[in-house]
Amino acid sequence: MENMMKAVVYKGRGEVALEDRPMPVIQNDTDVVVKVTLASICSSDLHIKHGSVPRAKENTVLGHEFVGIITEAGTGVRKFKVGDRVSVNVETFCGECYFCKRGYVNNCIHGGWELGCRIDGGQAEYARVPMADQALTLIPDDVTDEAALFNGDILATGYWAAQVADLKPADTVVVLGAGPTGMCTLMSIKLYSPAKVIVVDVSEERLQLAKEQGLADVVLNAKEGNVEEEILKLTDGRGADRVFEVAGTMGTFETAWKVARPNAIVVVVALYEEPVSIPLNLMYGKNLTFVTGGVDANSCDEIMLMVQSGKIDTSCLITHKRPLNEVIEGYHIFENKLDGVIKWVITPYER
Repeated sequence: MENMMKAVVYKGRGEVALEDRPMPVIQNDTDVVVKVTLASICSSDLHIKHGSVPRAKENTVLGHEFVGIITEAGTGVRKFKVGDRVSVNVETFCGECYFCKRGYVNNCIHGGWELGCRIDGGQAEYARVPMADQALTLIPDDVTDEAALFNGDILATGYWAAQVADLKPADTVVVLGAGPTGMCTLMSIKLYSPAKVIVVDVSEERLQLAKEQGLADVVLNAKEGNVEEEILKLTDGRGADRVFEVAGTMGTFETAWKVARPNAIVVVVALYEEPVSIPLNLMYGKNLTFVTGGVDANSCDEIMLMVQSGKIDTSCLITHKRPLNEVIEGYHIFENKLDGVIKWVITPYER
């Protein structure tokens, strides 16, 4: 069993399991092997579990948000070496194709979202990371693994969302959803100093966390009032300048375009499990701009600087930290939003 390790495997719709898997090995000269020191469970893992990510392959090791130490590097790896502490990018990209050269790394013709979806990911003791020079970010000595953990996925997503929203300092911004990605979106929005940030969720705990962290000026519980009316009151009847939809339900998509003012930008960050209709007849004349799609995680070095300088602090998101041995319980708690969970962080397997 020397060449085996523990890993979380997607077994097909509705099922994940902790199994013994072969240790990863270098397959191409641009690969590295990373000893995983921390990983996390992400809502995208749940989408795969539910069978709503068509490109996901069964019997793949899950996990696309992780940090670790390089234990082996291919001869073609130029920027990193054995022993480096690194955070891993959610996306695999070449840096050379038409899309990569324009920053659209999610659409790389050689990659995209591969780790933990189509190739084995990081909810394991070790992981092979392809195209390592593009896929890794060096963790500075004064940044902890915990602080760097979300750099390559949910923080990259929030940072991308804030970038594509063309935020202005006088804007009133609405964020629908205060889960982990919503919180990272709020942290990234804050870098642009908008005038007013309104956060909507159905969890009072999460809303209060957003308020306590200074990420929201106003919090609205969608269970306790008419969100649309409240936002119109807060915006002199106009609606919000920018809306971020990070919740991913039929109802929140409708709320997003309804609370946007005419000529606003609506950024759809969430990954939907069902088709959503866009009632163009009802929004005719609002002249809305929709920005949608998967994160282009092309700013991970910048994000690491923000973390290192203290401008972004994600420590408040880590509510649970347990060894890989307990990961199946972690999936249950995370999926059902039990025990006040925001992020379930996986520490190494304990033998």
